[in-house]
Amino acid sequence: MQVHKQVQEFNPERGSVITIGTFDGVHLGHRTILKKVVNEARVRDLNAVLLTFFPHPRMVVQKQTDLKLLNTLDEKIQLLEVLGVDHLVIQPFTKEFSRLTAVEYVRDLLVNQLKAKKIIIGYDHRFGRNRTANIDDLKEFGLVYDFEVEEISAQQKDAVAISSTKIRKALALGDVDTANTYLGGAYPLSGIVIKGQSLGQTLGYPTANFVVAESYKLLPKQGVYLSSAVIDGHPYFGVTNIGTNPTVGGVDPRVETHFLALNADLYDRPLQIKLLSRIRDQKIFPDLSALKSAIAADIQHATGLIPKFKNGVV
Repeated sequence: MQVHKQVQEFNPERGSVITIGTFDGVHLGHRTILKKVVNEARVRDLNAVLLTFFPHPRMVVQKQTDLKLLNTLDEKIQLLEVLGVDHLVIQPFTKEFSRLTAVEYVRDLLVNQLKAKKIIIGYDHRFGRNRTANIDDLKEFGLVYDFEVEEISAQQKDAVAISSTKIRKALALGDVDTANTYLGGAYPLSGIVIKGQSLGQTLGYPTANFVVAESYKLLPKQGVYLSSAVIDGHPYFGVTNIGTNPTVGGVDPRVETHFLALNADLYDRPLQIKLLSRIRDQKIFPDLSALKSAIAADIQHATGLIPKFKNGVV
């Protein structure tokens, strides 16, 4: 898959089958659409193209600075890599871009730049300045500029019954089992490993700590989770705490993972962990001895859950 950081970077020699959207989470519903795009492109010997936007349009137009997303940009690219899309076009979404009229958007971007021959899009897709144009307008443009429009109906969307909003709500409750079912894989968290307070080392359970750098990335409900990571090409299970370490007066939320069968220095290295199942809520313990006992119980709980995931996503 080739990644283009703006529409102008993509100058295809042949036509394209395109879908458009933020595709936050790249969940099972999204994958159904992308499969349609890829299959159609293969049959017609065209490019399979996903046009997406960054930052999220609502962050720019509605100034929703508190909007949390399921994926960082790098995580989204990683998920899309394996789905057969030929080209991912990431158009910077600015106020200036939002002011493009519908005809400018279709003629200049979709037709002249991306060489649209077919667009597969949801029935509720809106575009152009103030989002005034809809699917019917897009079909009219198709007659003028010689491209097809395949509409994904409300019935088709309802049949999947998955949305990024539902996944966000599940994660806010700590329900990673439901979220992962909708996502079709385990929820990722990514960052660079930093030095912590060495509290885990003191208690006999060393941890790899990182802070998620992207402020827009959704952190699930604080608590303890069974997790997994691939490190140096090998899968490892771990116990991950998402929270502030309130027992020792912590304030800033961070992600810290004790890996169950790994003894390695991970400082300054990129790390992505995936959340598999929730173990318990964050708690404040009366002293470090009680905290150490709780960690031992968490590890025992996590170890009991591992067989469920041995053949799953790690």
